[in-house]
Amino acid sequence: MRRSDVKHDLASRPTTASASVLDALAAAQQEADHYRTSVEMARHISWSADASGAIRTASARWTEVTGIDLAEALGSGWLDALHLDDVEPTLREWRLALESTSSIDVDYRLRTPNGYRWFRSCASPRVDRSGTVLGWFGTLEDINDRKQAETALQASEERFRLAAEAAGIGIWDYDVLLGKRLWSDVFRAMLGLAPEVPAEPAIALALVVPEDRSILQQLVDSISHGDVHPRFELTVRIHRANDGALRWMQTSGWRVKAANGRIERVLVTIRDVTEQLTTEQRVRWAAEHDPLTGLINRAAFNSLLEHAIERADRSADAVLTLALVDVDHLKETNDTAGHDAGDLLLRTVAERLLEALGDDTVVSRLGGDEFAAIFETPSQEAAENRLRAALRALRAPVATDSLTLDCQATAGMAFCPQDGRGARDLLKAADLALYSGKASARGELSRFRPDMRASMQRRTSMLSVARMIARDDRVMPFYQPKVRLSDGALSGFEALLRWRHDTLGIQGPDTIAAAFDDLAAAISLGERMLERVCADLARWRDSGLVLTRVAVNLSPAEFRRDDLFDRIMRQLGRYDLSAELLELEVTETVFLGRGADSVGDTLAAFHDAGVTVALDDFGTGYASLKHLREFPVDVIKIDRSFVADLLTDPGDAAIVNAVLGLANQLGIAVVAEGVETPEQAAYLREQNCGYAQGYLFGRPMPAHEAEALLAAASVRRRAC
Repeated sequence: MRRSDVKHDLASRPTTASASVLDALAAAQQEADHYRTSVEMARHISWSADASGAIRTASARWTEVTGIDLAEALGSGWLDALHLDDVEPTLREWRLALESTSSIDVDYRLRTPNGYRWFRSCASPRVDRSGTVLGWFGTLEDINDRKQAETALQASEERFRLAAEAAGIGIWDYDVLLGKRLWSDVFRAMLGLAPEVPAEPAIALALVVPEDRSILQQLVDSISHGDVHPRFELTVRIHRANDGALRWMQTSGWRVKAANGRIERVLVTIRDVTEQLTTEQRVRWAAEHDPLTGLINRAAFNSLLEHAIERADRSADAVLTLALVDVDHLKETNDTAGHDAGDLLLRTVAERLLEALGDDTVVSRLGGDEFAAIFETPSQEAAENRLRAALRALRAPVATDSLTLDCQATAGMAFCPQDGRGARDLLKAADLALYSGKASARGELSRFRPDMRASMQRRTSMLSVARMIARDDRVMPFYQPKVRLSDGALSGFEALLRWRHDTLGIQGPDTIAAAFDDLAAAISLGERMLERVCADLARWRDSGLVLTRVAVNLSPAEFRRDDLFDRIMRQLGRYDLSAELLELEVTETVFLGRGADSVGDTLAAFHDAGVTVALDDFGTGYASLKHLREFPVDVIKIDRSFVADLLTDPGDAAIVNAVLGLANQLGIAVVAEGVETPEQAAYLREQNCGYAQGYLFGRPMPAHEAEALLAAASVRRRAC
């Protein structure tokens, strides 16, 4: 029907109806004009295509934006305006959409008067009821500004990536909206993963050590739960996938939020800090551990002890025990076998203590030959049993390439809170127990007793007094005469230490007995004593008296210094005294332990120099016959305990007779101590005992009385 026929038909209808149709047509035309105006005013370019994809219409904005006549764009002419690099990718997307009758969304660059610009083309097919495509309707949107921003961002991210890789930093990038994850090559190398392994959290989680896995899992979960904290940091340990090496990974992350508060992206940087932590740990380890044994040192142990005491205060279910363990004869091992052997002995003790005391015990080397241990047991008896078993385990010999070392230790123990509520008090209690054990139960375990505090106070007081005596030159030798039993003639003196108290007068050595076990105190007192004896001998000589030998006692502590021989010979030389005037008395305790060889060498040097060596308290020690055979002994002194009951106890008489017989066969002189009655003297004389000393012949006397006795003896000697 022609447009004129329609108009005629409409005019022949009733007036009311004609008015209605005309109004409807006018409204439709107005709506179409409005739609067309809206399309023309829109920022995007509207277009349509037929079923084959050939462009058939486009809005006037095409020409306005591109500067290309619309006629040139119809059909496939629009392709001439595409950037050459975008033609093939765009046609590929079109073909795919045409084949699948699905929507298309593609970005490409179009030529414009000002150069190429990026556009986004979106289109959807229009189909009939049978699904046949009737045509395509789409829009073209200028996205050039957005593309430039994305390019700038990508360039910035690429610079960041390159900088991160140059610094050895791995990257884990997660686009939350797209669900896309990216791992950098450096991060994969850190994990020991191949490039083709997908960037899945489960893969990374599987490499984390079990103890740290929950930390990383919480981080992954927090992202999916919408945690909006913008920054996070954590450090976890992993076992690298390719070689199983343990590595420490320090991660720093940022969460990027959209305007609505939703997380859009998570960026994580990862640094392998294993070497850094290892160095820090080595420094920390060195500050807290003994380098020889690997045990914690004194400072670290004291801190752990304080924490253990705090725990013990809150719990009454277990007994907290502190033990101090002292290796016996370590100095002798160092002196005789060398410090390498001593170090081996200390390492062995450390290993055996750790094994014997158990994993629940803290073992420390406090320094030198002293170790410490703290542990909890159900009872004090259980603690004692554990420590005694440990001491037994220590006693197995330690074999080296060239020799076998004895291994033994003495231990002292204390309980918290019974023996001390604080670390300092508990350590003091255990130390007192150890000291007591070293004095009377070497190689065994000693438990702290309250009376040990009084004993230690007495010892401390004795040491203080001894230092004062040596410093203020208060030493006064008293001389007890020795006589020849055959005729009662004076044969010499034993110089006995006395000291002068300002108010109490002359005091005996028992008031400072502890000083003779202390190295520094014993040496100081010994030097003062020898100096006074030498001064007395020189004065007597200068007075014209005939001198006799004087015996001086040496404590075992004095042998711990290598210069004993030089010190004594220097004093004799200072006063121009003959070595034959000096006799050194030692007890068998100096021969015990691994220092025996050095003691023997020292005594041999004295013997060769003309100094007489006397073995004091003979018969009360151990292995005396061995000592007589191996060491240079000139005189044996029979202990007073055998002489006291000589006439009433057949056993004591038998011992005295045996010693005298042995000494006579070996050519060793014998002095009997503690002779107080003529009957004792007569018996000894009949048994061929050459010399004696005791109250029968004279008590210890000051130097001026000894001088008078010596003068009288000189007169008798001249008279004869």
